[in-house]
Amino acid sequence: MPENNTQRIPKRILSSLLASVSAGVVPRSGAPYIAIGRSDEIAALLSDLEATAEGCGTMRFLIGRYGSGKSFLMQLIRGYAMERDFITADADLSPERRLYGSGGTGIATYRELIKNMASKSSPDGGALPKIIARWIDGLSGELAISGLDASSSSFSIELGKKIYAVLRDMEDLVGGFDFAHVMSEYYKAYNNGDDEKKSACLRWLRGEFSTKTEARNALGFSVSVIIDDENWYDFIKIWAALVRRMGYRGLVVFIDECVNLYKITHRISRENNYEKILSMFNDTLQGRAEGLDIILGGTPQFLEDTRRGLFSYEALRSRLCDSRFALGGYKNLIGPVIRLRRLTDEELFALLGRVTKLYAQNYNWMPRISESEMQQFLGICLDKAGADSMITPREMLRDYMTVLNILMQNENATFADIVGSGVVTLKHEDNEEEKTASAASSAASDAASPSFDPDDIVF
Repeated sequence: MPENNTQRIPKRILSSLLASVSAGVVPRSGAPYIAIGRSDEIAALLSDLEATAEGCGTMRFLIGRYGSGKSFLMQLIRGYAMERDFITADADLSPERRLYGSGGTGIATYRELIKNMASKSSPDGGALPKIIARWIDGLSGELAISGLDASSSSFSIELGKKIYAVLRDMEDLVGGFDFAHVMSEYYKAYNNGDDEKKSACLRWLRGEFSTKTEARNALGFSVSVIIDDENWYDFIKIWAALVRRMGYRGLVVFIDECVNLYKITHRISRENNYEKILSMFNDTLQGRAEGLDIILGGTPQFLEDTRRGLFSYEALRSRLCDSRFALGGYKNLIGPVIRLRRLTDEELFALLGRVTKLYAQNYNWMPRISESEMQQFLGICLDKAGADSMITPREMLRDYMTVLNILMQNENATFADIVGSGVVTLKHEDNEEEKTASAASSAASDAASPSFDPDDIVF
């Protein structure tokens, strides 16, 4: 095994990363350390960030099988976006969280997005009050530099004028008048040290009030709307516009597990959710969502099933289906749909090498496994029926981590003993839904990509 020359990674990040990989869970942090073979997709998504920073709206659909790397790529781009001074917000859909729905399923998605709102200085979420405080403090700093005395009454008046000037721009947007009013009241409470009023304003901004009466009682003033199932997306657009005026480059929204919309059995309810996606798509591409980048993650069935997927909704099918000229496995990452191809054998081998080095660093123990044994392990994985096109990094890494764990904890165990004895189950039952992936997805999966050598990895 080559000497481990990798850059030292903070223990907290590295331990969390390996624990996530071992459990088949997408790491919340540390994703760049195991990013292999997605350079083209990353470049396409980073180009969207640059367009968003210029005030455009963008939207992408990341489509791939379970475990193919959709969620991983989202977390990777989320980290890149924060490093580039974007605000990010992410949520996974579920039966309780949808894009549209009565009984709180729509607003639940908004609340999750706001809860997970993150910035470079608050990467783990919960950044909303810090974002607002940074904005107010930044404006205060500008006034102080101009020569105004921070303790004078004129300072407070001028600061208020600056804040209200920005908020007036929001009033023309749907829901913007009440949004600006609540933000203004938040500033007053912030300036006066009124924590109770600040908390009430934050609750409104987070969509936590069920009725306007409840909101009025808590806020101490009337609002004509509250954020609810029907209008929550309008307030996402307001946030996107506002964070740009606060000095950030834009808002990037990640919505994963969209297959849960495909699983909705009631046709009208399902189509209402697809109508919301259509609204998002039209808004971003027609310039009605300033500084907003939306990335949705789903399976091929969610996109292509003509009975229950997005293609069952004609307005979306006509926008998202492949052109008749998109044949022969040619790469096209400029369109709205990015289909994640299967990693090449060389990339999978490089991934094993990368994980081995990270494991050695985390446990200060050099795994007793050679490059030829790594190749043998990959060969066993690829020998599984259909693995040449269907193998995913998730299932491969989960099994490989098991091998490393057993080797470390059992001094007498060898690679041949573990893999040959069947301790590691290298065969997994395929999900029935995954078996229905379309020919278009298979063609995209076969696209060629550069080879990697694990010894050439540079962090």
